[in-house]
Amino acid sequence: MTVSACRFVIVALLLAVGPSAWAACTDPPARRVNWLGCDKTAADLRGVDLREAVLMRVNLSDADLSEARLSGADLGRAILQGTRFNNARLTNARLVGAQLAGASFTVASMEKVRLDRAVLSSANLVQANLREARLYQADLNQAVLIGAELSAADLSQADLTDARLTGANLKDAVLSRAIMEQVDFEGSVLTGAKLDNANLLGANFSQADLSGADLHGARIDDADFSGAKLDSTIWIDRRRCRPGSVGECL
Repeated sequence: MTVSACRFVIVALLLAVGPSAWAACTDPPARRVNWLGCDKTAADLRGVDLREAVLMRVNLSDADLSEARLSGADLGRAILQGTRFNNARLTNARLVGAQLAGASFTVASMEKVRLDRAVLSSANLVQANLREARLYQADLNQAVLIGAELSAADLSQADLTDARLTGANLKDAVLSRAIMEQVDFEGSVLTGAKLDNANLLGANFSQADLSGADLHGARIDDADFSGAKLDSTIWIDRRRCRPGSVGECL
């Protein structure tokens, strides 16, 4: 048997026996620990070091990871419903396709985190730092992002229906083709943000700063722009608002 054939057989055997063959679920929490596919439901992991850990498909529902260090960890497709990440550090962590309904990330450090196609419905992200985060096609239905840092974040095609983003910073964020019906952006900063072709039906932009933002092709029926700064904003019909425009595109 050739070397390549031997490798194929080994990989096939590992896949056949399941994650337990290479993941030690009884290992204590530690940097780079491998808990692939393990069940850690309701575990108390407050303040632990899980940097660069392999946590793909792990079940950490209702677990407490407050103040834990998870920078560089891979939680792809993990089950994290109701999990607490308050004050945790998740810089550069990967949570692609993770189930995070009702999870809490208050004041969490999440710079450059990857949450593409993740389910974050009703999640609490109050004052979370999501600078340059990737949330492509993420489900943020009814999520609370009051005061969140989302500058340069990618939320293209995300579902933010009924989400609360009052006082959030979305400077240069990408929200192209996002669904944002009834979203509350009151007092938020959206300077230079891309909201082209987005669904903004009934959204509240009162007192928000949309200077230099791009809204071409967006649906804005019943949206509230009272007191909103529209200085040089690209409007839905592609015309540029006059400098100093407030409340309406002049």
